Amino acid sequence: WTLHLKNVTVSLSGQYKCSFATYPYGTKAAKIQLIVKAEEEQHYLKEVWLNQTLEIPCLEDTTSENLSTYPLKWLVSENGTKEELVTKEPSCPAVYRNSSALYGQRVFLGLNNALKIFPTKITDDNRVFSCHVMHHPERVQKSSTTVRVFGK
Repeated sequence: WTLHLKNVTVSLSGQYKCSFATYPYGTKAAKIQLIVKAEEEQHYLKEVWLNQTLEIPCLEDTTSENLSTYPLKWLVSENGTKEELVTKEPSCPAVYRNSSALYGQRVFLGLNNALKIFPTKITDDNRVFSCHVMHHPERVQKSSTTVRVFGK
C-alpha cells in the first residue's frame, strides 16, 4: 500500500500510520514520520566596480555539503525574464555548458561553483543572478544575488 500526497505543504508534516487486517495474524501497522521543509531561498546584494571581476558564491551558507555531487545551474533575470547562464552536471564536474548569448565570453565557474563575470558592465547593474542546486527532483536549494555596478 502506498500513500500518494499531492500539492505537499508544510502543514502535511506529521506522523502517518498505515494499518490493515490480515487473516489469521490480525492487524498489522506501520508508522512513518514525515517532515516537510519549506523551500528556502537566500537573497544577497553584491556591489562591484565597473570593469572589475564579479564573483558570486553559489550557496554561501553551505560549507559542509559538497556541491560537486549535485546538478546546478546559474540563471540571470531582469524584468521578469530568466536566462540560463551555466549548467553543470555531476557526471562530468569539470565540464559545464554556457549557453548565454549575452554573457557567453564573460562568465565562467570559479572555485566552489561560484559564478565569475569579467569584466562587469553597466548592463549588469540591477540584474539578479541565482544559483539552483538540485539535491533531489523535489528539493532545490536556491540563492539569488542582486548586483549593483558602480562607475569610477
